[in-house]
Amino acid sequence: MENSELNKSLKQSIKQTIKQPKLADVILAKLEAMIIEGSLKPGQKLMPERELAKLFDVSRPSLREAIQKLEAKALVTRRQGGGTYVSENILSGLSDPLFNLLASNNEAQFDLLEFRLGIEGMSAYYAAMRGTKADFSEIERKHQAIGNAQLESGLQASFHAEAEAVFGFYMAICAASHNTIILHLARSMDSLLIDNIEQNLTILAKKPDIFAKITDYRKRLLEAILSGKPQRAWGASHQHLAFIEEVLLKLNQEHSRMERSMRRLQRSEM
Repeated sequence: MENSELNKSLKQSIKQTIKQPKLADVILAKLEAMIIEGSLKPGQKLMPERELAKLFDVSRPSLREAIQKLEAKALVTRRQGGGTYVSENILSGLSDPLFNLLASNNEAQFDLLEFRLGIEGMSAYYAAMRGTKADFSEIERKHQAIGNAQLESGLQASFHAEAEAVFGFYMAICAASHNTIILHLARSMDSLLIDNIEQNLTILAKKPDIFAKITDYRKRLLEAILSGKPQRAWGASHQHLAFIEEVLLKLNQEHSRMERSMRRLQRSEM
């Protein structure tokens, strides 16, 4: 009798401890996972409630409750008559006035290039290791887009379109790495990274022959990733950015020498 009563008491205790998760919380967790993995991007509009409910095979009231919880966490925003959107400022802490200072500081541009050496190298390594066929197709598509943007940049005498295309290529690599920290960190710095790429391209334009070499380095990076060779991909990424850094440093030195020469000429004329 004592054992029977003990077993009954234990069963009641277990039932009280183990609770089935609320359906709205299950949906919430799924939506949060989609934001974390990048399936839902900042500023992206969510599917209509009816379609989302069908996708998750849940009732609309449960879905609505989950979205309300997302909104309470500031992960989504509702627009009157316009639907629900993933918040634009999820990573607003990384988009403060300091970024504007960094974008205009010459030394910081080299610091940012060094930062890219690390993060882009890691992305390439893991993309080659973990990338799926769909990931590789997207990387190839973004790589082709760079060529189209180069034509546009040439017509407009501006490198902004090309910089955005290059950034899109690297974002595809970040997504293929299947590392959510790398993906969101890079995405949160989009304006700073695009600006850095654009400034570099503008300076490198003084040496037109350099562009063919950069294109070749980028092709090597693409081939290493698509062939699924992580070490080669890391090496190709490092060689590409190290080459750009070396050329920029040399151009800076040439510019400094020219400025000194001009100052000497001005003094001699006085």
